[in-house]
Amino acid sequence: MRLLPRRALARSVLVAAAACAVAVPAYAASSGSAPAAAPAVPSASAAAAPAAAARSCGRSFTLGAKSHRSTRSRPLVDVRAGRHACYDRLVLEFRGPVDGYRIQYVRQVLAEGSGRPIPLAGHAKLQVTVVAPAYDADGDPTFAPADRAHVVDVTGYAAFRQVAWGGSYEGYTTLGVGVRRGLPFRVLVLPGPGRHTRIVVDVAHDR
Repeated sequence: MRLLPRRALARSVLVAAAACAVAVPAYAASSGSAPAAAPAVPSASAAAAPAAAARSCGRSFTLGAKSHRSTRSRPLVDVRAGRHACYDRLVLEFRGPVDGYRIQYVRQVLAEGSGRPIPLAGHAKLQVTVVAPAYDADGDPTFAPADRAHVVDVTGYAAFRQVAWGGSYEGYTTLGVGVRRGLPFRVLVLPGPGRHTRIVVDVAHDR
């Protein structure tokens, strides 16, 4: 095998190191810290970073309906929301094991019992129905939002525009989620905290 002279080998090493140094800022930008010598006008690769981040969230996101047959049911005790790097998250927490749900985009989210349409902000409506009551065996509420039109505050969220209460009736509880537009989502069933369980709905910021 023919060996390179030392001078040529050193020059190739320097070229490779320079190429690596150019690639670093694209990754550093995703952590929120801008390079000291960043150009005033974002590059094409920087503009594509949000879309790449959305794709990196995972392949389990979909626009189709997601459902799971219920095997166990316990009362709903809390609803909350949070923002993440490439998706908004809605969390429903239950006092025990719950795994039954149907979540899908619909033309209108209808309230449990009355069937009345629920007004929602945004260009898409996501209906979140879980096989769990929001009341105990005596009929006393285990979760009752202070504001039915705004169960949680999602001001400034990238995907969510509103989370509204759809009621709880005959063992089913529904929430309406106003979304900026029809964006992919995923559903997770997670254990905890303690003996509680959570049904989590993540809506991606972009396709």
